Amino acid sequence: MKEFIKKLPKAELHIHIEGSLEPDLMFRLAKKNGIEIPYKNIDEVKAAYNFTNLQSFLDIYYAGANVLITKDDFYDMTWAYILKCVENNIIHTEIFFDPQTHTSRGISFETVILGISEALNDAKKKFAISSNIIMCFLRHLSQDDAFKTFEECLPFKDKIIGIGLDSSELGHPPSKFKEVFRKAKEEGFKLVAHAGEEADYTYIYEALDLLDIQRIDHGVQAIYSKELMERLKKEQIPLTVCPNSNIELKVFENYKQHNIKKLLDYGLNVTVNSDDPAYFKGYLNKNFINLCENIDLSKKDIITLIKNSFNASFISDELKNEYINKVNKIGQINE
Repeated sequence: MKEFIKKLPKAELHIHIEGSLEPDLMFRLAKKNGIEIPYKNIDEVKAAYNFTNLQSFLDIYYAGANVLITKDDFYDMTWAYILKCVENNIIHTEIFFDPQTHTSRGISFETVILGISEALNDAKKKFAISSNIIMCFLRHLSQDDAFKTFEECLPFKDKIIGIGLDSSELGHPPSKFKEVFRKAKEEGFKLVAHAGEEADYTYIYEALDLLDIQRIDHGVQAIYSKELMERLKKEQIPLTVCPNSNIELKVFENYKQHNIKKLLDYGLNVTVNSDDPAYFKGYLNKNFINLCENIDLSKKDIITLIKNSFNASFISDELKNEYINKVNKIGQINE
């Protein structure tokens, strides 16, 4: 099954680029930029990656982001992820970034977006990896702050396909950002939001009904509402599920408890993603492999999950068909 997974071309729709910052690059950038980080070596960083919940992870995540200063830093971080895409046979990726994490430190929006987008452009030229960029608002900050960031993004609208919502979920419901999402929709952006990871399924309803989103990021709490499950199935709203992340952040105690197979069997449009792979012990293939080692997923299930990712992406139907044909071809050869 491992070889089968590795050979299949894939799409990834839920990856925070700042969450792909590996400890070795973090140390290298800290040294280059003269930034102090609260760890003496790579082993200390890895030892800190034992999280009890989402907030305990975010505290370390934001500390790590402090080393990112120049356009080249954002380029190097993104390029390191692209090399992981090559390793994992990811041929299309839709990357989240958190501008407020950087602009609050005095880093310009332009520095961040140009570093990321130039790396993705080079990935297209060198490896034929297609990509989209989604800008996320930090939900623990105010809607006013989100509006300021939204205004900053408009000069770079050609580089950003969508708007998302991430960070601390509990106590920060989607309804807090209703007006800024309405504005984003008017400007023609695709809309996504994290909902139903730690907070309950009512956050998913809010994301759908108040923010008018097109994809739910995470969404595993949907299983606790039969009505919501029926709606997600009927409307085929994609869920970008992140198994390693769910285990590391104690949404589920272990892989055997994970509900992705139940969601898939119910007929939901479920996808597999790596979320913050540097922190959550593995990139996309590792998430698939961990699932297969703990849950009874068939080769057909794997192919369905991968096809769902392409179908749920913000690319043209023509490109979707091209990529899905590649999956069918490799899948048949390796069955």
